Amino acid sequence: MSKARLFDLFLFVASLAIAFGARHAVVLDSTYLKALILYWAFSSFYFQLRIVTRSGNSTIDYAISYTSSFGIFAGPLGTFLFEVLYRFTVFFYKKKTKTSDPGEFLDTFYNIGSFTLGGSAGYYLYTLLYPYAAQLPLGYWLLFLLVVCVTTLLSSGFLTITCALSGDITTRKEAMNMFLRSRNLLDFSKVALSNALLLRLLQMGKWEMLIALFLLNYIVSISFYSKSQSAQDKFERDKFEQMAYRDFLTGTFNRAHMDKMMQELNHSGEHIGIVVADIDRFKKINDTYNHAVGDRVITHFAHTLQAHMQDEDILFRSGGEEFTMFLRHKSFLDCRAQIQGILDTIAGHSVTAEYEDQTIDVEYTASFGLYYYQAAPGQKTSMEKAYVYADQLLLESKKLGRNRLTSTNELEA
Repeated sequence: MSKARLFDLFLFVASLAIAFGARHAVVLDSTYLKALILYWAFSSFYFQLRIVTRSGNSTIDYAISYTSSFGIFAGPLGTFLFEVLYRFTVFFYKKKTKTSDPGEFLDTFYNIGSFTLGGSAGYYLYTLLYPYAAQLPLGYWLLFLLVVCVTTLLSSGFLTITCALSGDITTRKEAMNMFLRSRNLLDFSKVALSNALLLRLLQMGKWEMLIALFLLNYIVSISFYSKSQSAQDKFERDKFEQMAYRDFLTGTFNRAHMDKMMQELNHSGEHIGIVVADIDRFKKINDTYNHAVGDRVITHFAHTLQAHMQDEDILFRSGGEEFTMFLRHKSFLDCRAQIQGILDTIAGHSVTAEYEDQTIDVEYTASFGLYYYQAAPGQKTSMEKAYVYADQLLLESKKLGRNRLTSTNELEA
């Protein structure tokens, strides 16, 4: 058995010892049974609203917890009985819905042990400090905030230890990130306020108000959960769309996004310089070295172009070693100066790459074609035609000896 599993069982045995060895013994009367059934029922409902993450092979549930109020109300033994009932309800639910992990049974004992120890710690801390807190303004609420902070951090500590023992975290930074994950004063305050109100209502026997508070928390949680899911879905869609429009090698926009932007800018009325750029004699680089070195050259070229982009300029990888730029909201002379700056940068730098167990420096040049015009309604030139003209100007640069810019300003024609 792994060290992590031994630690999980140790937590369970420790919780068992504290539950049955403590002086405080729960009275199995109607009040306790009512509270047990209420907390079990609503905790089971809340389980559907949990946030699940993974750390290596471990699944981590950040579920809504009301152990603090029940732990103080029922003591260590009462908390233990509640956790056994609730955690095995979750276990059988996961088995029925086939969502359980391979080690779900032992995870159940870890959860029982961890939360019982946390609830017991909260009980003893509350019992010790309540006489002093009762004498202070807002003392009860501040005490509950302290209890929630201590019990939550204790639970995080147990989780960090078991993940470290299982090898899911290996560095101090990872351990600290897990220990402090989703822990801030706002979260502590929210849990503390809810649990403090629940305990007050339990102590007063206000069962209708207790149920109403549970229902209110449940409705609010559903609302936040729904909004969170919608935000997550939108994030995933945006991420997928971004991936669909990005070139995997250079990170620049791809040809699909270039076509989309052409449609959007076609009648925008903007003055646009469309630039088509190409690495000179790129095939020779691939033939002399290999495609890995060629990819390094392409990446270097892309980064150089990107470094010279301004404000609303857009860069696309429109072919293998070919890139297209939309230079927006600037004059023809500004566009030429911008491209000349790129040529000067390329001339002063080389690409470092690995080739046959050695580091090499590869020098290269590039040619550019610039077509400048106004993308306005009624103009004879569309974005698609302007791109073709820019590509022809690139070919002209190649014929003239490469490593140069050839340009045309339609507005002066």
